[in-house]
Formats: sequence, C-alpha cells, structure tokens
Amino acid sequence: MKAGVITFPGSNCDRDLLQALERVTGRPAIPLWHKDQDLQGCDAVFVPGGFSYGDYLRPGAIARFSPIMKAVAKFEGKVIGICNGFQILTEAGMLSGALLRNESTRFICKNVEIFPASNKLSLKNASYTIPIAHADGRYYCSPDELKRMEDNGQIVFRYKNNPNGSVGDVAGICNAAGNVVAMMPHPERAADPALSNTDGVEILHALMSR
Repeated sequence: MKAGVITFPGSNCDRDLLQALERVTGRPAIPLWHKDQDLQGCDAVFVPGGFSYGDYLRPGAIARFSPIMKAVAKFEGKVIGICNGFQILTEAGMLSGALLRNESTRFICKNVEIFPASNKLSLKNASYTIPIAHADGRYYCSPDELKRMEDNGQIVFRYKNNPNGSVGDVAGICNAAGNVVAMMPHPERAADPALSNTDGVEILHALMSR
C-alpha cells in the first residue's frame, strides 16, 4: 500500500503522519504538495490535521480550492481526512455535514475514548484511546442525514464521552462507497511505543485497507 500525505500552508500534522505511516507500512509515505495535481501513484491519500490557510473563513474552506483537491475529488482509492482534513473533506463536498465550533467554544487537547460504530472498517478492539486537538470539531448534520448515514453504516467512530458536542457522538464518518473516511481524533499521535500508546496503529491499518 503506497500512501501519500498532502501538505497545505498551515498543515502541522503532515510530518507526524508521514512518520507514523512509514512505521505502520514499513515503507516511506509520499509527501504531496497542495499546488500539485499528481498523486504519484498512491493507493491512499491522507489529508492531515493543522490549520490549513490559517483556518480563515471556516476551517478547510480555502484548502478545498487547492489544485491537488481536484485530483483527490476524482481519486478512486482511499482518501482519509484527520482533524483539519475532516473539515477540508466536508467543505469539498466529499463527505456529508459540517464541523462547527466546539460546544465549549474552547480548544480541546486530550486523550479520548472512541469505539467503532460500523463494519466499514475492520477493527478488532471494542474501543481505542486516541488524542484530539481541535477547536472546531463538533460534527453537525440534520437528523434525517444522521439517520441515513446510520442506516448505511457511514458512522465509523463514535465518542464514548462526547468531548465537543458532536451530533450523535460522531467522531468519524465515511461516504456511501466507503473509500472516503474522516475522523477528528489523531491516530498518528498514538502510533509510537515511545508515547506509551499504539492504539492508532490498528486504526491506520484499517483506514488504508480496502
């Protein structure tokens, strides 16, 4: 599996993700620049966390116009958004709903417990401890849309103790085809034994598998 990670102006989790993917897959991940449109033969493309374009307007609203997103929109492989990447994919219309300011209106940075909520990802554990770091992580969609996604298995992760007010305790979703997936927690920050947490390793494997 050849994985690539996009860097936008303001991305700050791209290097973490490149290192985590290399650790997980055993081969170097490919850095992808936002002004390019060549995905360099990647099987999976990651849209990382950070503050793309300073999060001006709305988080992810400017990044969706970057040239590389044209290629990502046409890509038939795996597309995975993490934190700001989740925001970018919703702004690009590749996933339903929107990410709003946390219910507390404050930036939250801590470990949270999430659990798989559908069979779209092949995960073995009942729950995972994964860090979050966001101010605009409150997932929102209409009640009808939430019900539709629940019926289709498109809610892939839920919070055990909802930290931000997301509707339906949503921590991660996917599209109907299952090839576009996004989550607010950061599995790449839980993929190194030196951090005393490797719960993210299985999640990264599952996100890349078809």
